[in-house]
Amino acid sequence: MFFQESTPDTSGYMIAGYTVAFIVMALYVASIYFRTRNLRQDMNLLEEMEETAPPIQIAAKSEPRKKPARSENHRSGKPVTKRSRKK
Repeated sequence: MFFQESTPDTSGYMIAGYTVAFIVMALYVASIYFRTRNLRQDMNLLEEMEETAPPIQIAAKSEPRKKPARSENHRSGKPVTKRSRKK
């Protein structure tokens, strides 16, 4: 009585699952292909731009830049600190 029922046929779900998985994988492979193709086109364009660009002229070496003076609070004449900013 318990085991007289047959096993349900789920082959349709299996086929649907494999179909969905195949479609997702095919879209992923196509995405990688198109990204690679676009990357190669961008690299070729950058190489062409580099060949046709005028050379960069480097300015004469000048004195090293000095650090700017520490800003001071214009009201009290004291150096600005974290505590003075919070007020």
